Amino acid sequence: MKLSILSKSITLTLCILLFSSCATMFSDSSYPVQITSNPSDASFKVTNNSGAVVQSGKTPGSIILSAKKGYFSSAKYNIVFEKPGYASQTIPFSADLDGWYILNLFNPFGGGIGLLIVDPLTGSMWKLDPMATANLSKSFSKSADPEEKHLHIISLDQVPSNYKSKLVAIK
Repeated sequence: MKLSILSKSITLTLCILLFSSCATMFSDSSYPVQITSNPSDASFKVTNNSGAVVQSGKTPGSIILSAKKGYFSSAKYNIVFEKPGYASQTIPFSADLDGWYILNLFNPFGGGIGLLIVDPLTGSMWKLDPMATANLSKSFSKSADPEEKHLHIISLDQVPSNYKSKLVAIK
């Protein structure tokens, strides 16, 4: 009787080790992502590599994104932030290799199965950052009437970086 329970326990343990993988056991293939902006209440649109919109909303917001694109392929997104009076901003957002996936290398029983089959098929070998944030800059759009002139006084930290190289010191 004791041998039967012992042999069942050993068999169960070997099956778990052979047919499991680290990332699939301890990670997911989809992740919640907090979308924030400074200032808040900006519209955001998340597109995949094909340009298809997969999520949209207003900041702050929370969405769920898949970390996998396909077999051994991570997901890559672009997040476009827009707010009236501010320059739109696009940030790339992509999945990175999950640390749990690397542990398959140290599993002598089923590591190869997890490394080459289970984790790549489930997408658990990839992980997404939990947050995407944009710091929006004030827009310096030209008036519709070219004769109309405006003077804008702002502090240096509000000047978008692409305009800073064009600044001229007044003496």
